[in-house]
Amino acid sequence: MAQSKHMRWKKLGKIFDFQAINDNLFTHASNPLAKHLEGDVFRIFFSSRDKENKSSVGFVDLNIFTKDIINLSTQAIFKYGDTDSFYSHGVSIGNLYSADDKEYMLFMGWQIKDNAHWRGEIGRLRLDDNQLSLDPNALFIGCDTEDKVSLSYPWVMLDEGIYKMWYGSTISWTSKNKEMVHVIKYATSKDGETWKKHGLAVPYEIGVAQAFSRPSVIRDARAYHMWYSYRSGEGSKYKIGYAHSADGVNWVRKNSLGLGVSDYGWDCEMVCYPFVFEHKNNMYMLYNGNAYGKTGFGLAIWEHS
Repeated sequence: MAQSKHMRWKKLGKIFDFQAINDNLFTHASNPLAKHLEGDVFRIFFSSRDKENKSSVGFVDLNIFTKDIINLSTQAIFKYGDTDSFYSHGVSIGNLYSADDKEYMLFMGWQIKDNAHWRGEIGRLRLDDNQLSLDPNALFIGCDTEDKVSLSYPWVMLDEGIYKMWYGSTISWTSKNKEMVHVIKYATSKDGETWKKHGLAVPYEIGVAQAFSRPSVIRDARAYHMWYSYRSGEGSKYKIGYAHSADGVNWVRKNSLGLGVSDYGWDCEMVCYPFVFEHKNNMYMLYNGNAYGKTGFGLAIWEHS
């Protein structure tokens, strides 16, 4: 990926306009995650909410250019958990990775206990055909001495013979500008099962970029590239930012290579939850717009301006 002032994301419009499907998939198509099927057709998984804002997982198979829908899930393929589970209030998906010939989907599990502040931790689903099941049948990565408050969206890739993860971690629920401090950290694993945490990856700055969400990472011959949602405080809404790294460990922010809001329409107030992928020698981004993806998701292409 060339880093040049002559390169930018070009929006191709909203490609999936969400309409209520059933009680569990009632509103939102957040956190789009693309899996290639054939030609220009992708299965795009998403997190959708019920009337109580508890989220479950659905999917749509569509041609990303013609917007033709080939198949749409009529039921949630994985639902939020029971009252005592770490995902009792929702499942927000991150990305897919493979280990030992098995395909896994990572997610942020939401929980609210005893009317306390919400808290997130990381779970893992196994993907078999079109079925999702919790694997392990327990918390995958939880809060500990490194991450004491809350965790969020993980992104994993197999690179240089090891598994590398970038994930969100809350330092504080609030700061002087009334915004939480939620940063992106780094972890590694030899087998994709047991993880060693390495601490902060992307630098944060109060009032500039301090509340990060859902990293999406690719690597080319020159560097690692990451896109993420971020907020700067004082009531600001999500925009999509960018950082690059020579080693995947130490990152430099350059948010001018992110994605901003439109002048009007479905993504004029907010853009968030990027998912970057390559297809036919081009790079694309799925993303959500206003109200965290309430009306669906859009597509952008990386190209010369």
